[in-house]
Amino acid sequence: MSNPQPGILAPGPGSSRFVEFSRLAGRDPLPILRELAARSVTPELVVGLGPGLLRGLGHEVEGLRAFPSLSGPGCEVPSTQADIWCWIRGDDPGRLMHAGREIAAMLRPAFDRERMVDGFTYDGGRDLSGYVDGTENPDGDAARAAAIVDDGGVLDGSSFVAAQQWVHDLAQFATLPQVERDNIIGRRLSDNEELDDAPASAHVKRTAQESFDPEAFILRRSMPWANEGGEGLMFVAFGATLDAFEVQLRRMTGQEDGIVDGLFRFSRAISGSHFWCPPVADGRLDLSAIGI
Repeated sequence: MSNPQPGILAPGPGSSRFVEFSRLAGRDPLPILRELAARSVTPELVVGLGPGLLRGLGHEVEGLRAFPSLSGPGCEVPSTQADIWCWIRGDDPGRLMHAGREIAAMLRPAFDRERMVDGFTYDGGRDLSGYVDGTENPDGDAARAAAIVDDGGVLDGSSFVAAQQWVHDLAQFATLPQVERDNIIGRRLSDNEELDDAPASAHVKRTAQESFDPEAFILRRSMPWANEGGEGLMFVAFGATLDAFEVQLRRMTGQEDGIVDGLFRFSRAISGSHFWCPPVADGRLDLSAIGI
């Protein structure tokens, strides 16, 4: 099996900078992609490439597609598909800032920054709502199986990632009785135990990975964010395919049975993009699958 980018499977960092770029019209991205592929790969940076960028270069990566725009009763999930995604990881926000400036300067001749979100760890791994985030996340061999392509083919060692920025209305959430908040999530805040009698709209029921056929396991690397525009969650999920994430998203928005995930009562998605994260060969990004 080829090697995945090491930051995908590494333990979650204390801080992150998530940046999305879109290709500028009339600019040739090939020199920049070659420069990107010449860099030494470290756990401090994970790179993803979008379907439109690859299509513009005359290449397709099997399984990569644009993020779907979905809506359901009282909810909407937008698609804001970008061309390059960079997850800059570490524990020193200042170093992340400088690393982000370096990446942006390298990409600037052909790409424009569309979105930048700074994430952080809160209270040992909780969402800003106070609930533990990613309780059912796989680890070890199960994490690798969920997140990394293992088919012996040209995509071996690569991964797909879904990235969404969610905005929470924490003031509105705080007005709800504790039992109602627990029912939205499907777990008790006090001890993180799953509620046997949670409603069908509870988030843990909408996204129970083992309840799909086939099972829909993903590796989450989400982080809270907060700035002058609000606060919420930067949702990041790696998968060996995009199918597992998409079936969860479809159920969350009520596509299966008309039942919408309780999360939409206090949170809304404002972005959504899919990317292919190339594998690593000889310590550098292997872009041979797209002819680079």
